[in-house]
Amino acid sequence: MEVDLALLADAATIDGSGKLNILGIFDRLGTGAFPTRHPRMALVLRFSAGVHEVGKHEIEIVLKAPDGGEVVRIDGEMNLAAGPGQVSSGVLVPHVLNLDGLVFPAPGLYAFDVSVDGKHHVLIPLTVDGPTKTAQA
Repeated sequence: MEVDLALLADAATIDGSGKLNILGIFDRLGTGAFPTRHPRMALVLRFSAGVHEVGKHEIEIVLKAPDGGEVVRIDGEMNLAAGPGQVSSGVLVPHVLNLDGLVFPAPGLYAFDVSVDGKHHVLIPLTVDGPTKTAQA
């Protein structure tokens, strides 16, 4: 199984026919102070698998801080099944994770690390900019 699309956006939805709708793709956030809380972002992933890969797969997503530490971890399981017309072409599965209120403790380069079945697949970078020290009165 592969991750053939991976990005951050302001919002994303998947309609009833499986069409992915994405609004406001970004890779950088700005703030006036740290720590900062970002109200909402959508982590958009699309998984592609061959017919021989249908079944259960373990998914792990880790948001890593600039120092390499974990900010947040999401573990889950995906059960892939071939739909009508996908018997020979494989399976495409769009996925949207709405992440509300993520706190970024300091400026720097963060990254969402996505693994499938224990194997790293993609790293989605996110630069968080802002002052390096707080203003003094």
